[in-house]
Amino acid sequence: MTYDILLHLCCAPDATVPWPSLIDEGYRVAGYFYSSNIHPFQEFKRRAGDVKTLSRALGRECIIGNYEPLRWLKAVREDLLSPEGGGRCERCFRAQLEATAREALSRGIRSISTTLSISPHKDVAVIERIGGEICRECGLEWIFRVWRKQGGFRLSVERSTKMGLYRQRYCGCIMSIRDE
Repeated sequence: MTYDILLHLCCAPDATVPWPSLIDEGYRVAGYFYSSNIHPFQEFKRRAGDVKTLSRALGRECIIGNYEPLRWLKAVREDLLSPEGGGRCERCFRAQLEATAREALSRGIRSISTTLSISPHKDVAVIERIGGEICRECGLEWIFRVWRKQGGFRLSVERSTKMGLYRQRYCGCIMSIRDE
């Protein structure tokens, strides 16, 4: 199958609204779980397993990116100790969306999007800006939606609970465990 969009998946619960919504809009969407920020590796595996569960439920392809925690640490090193929502998060968004863009280009997919904007804890203006910059640099189309609008986050909680998906208590990185 050829895809219109590669959707960056930060986790399965957060994808329960964006992925079906893009499909309902008529897009052919593949999911891409790239989350090298997640710590420890067992947590990464648990989240990746639920992403696979969701992709099977939707009948859509899911690509699990390589787990590259050292690459992530290198990307965020200048802001490693910044508070949640600060420079570390901006660098993390960039690392995840750059990986998504690379994967899309390698597969001939011309557009990317992300599930990051469903979280009420993330700055959507920063996500929109970073995604737009990356897509302009790579010649991709940036399909941006603020998924948490109109009850999107609440709906993701309902859907993930109904499906029995694991809802993590922290963003993923070791520093967000500290900030819990």
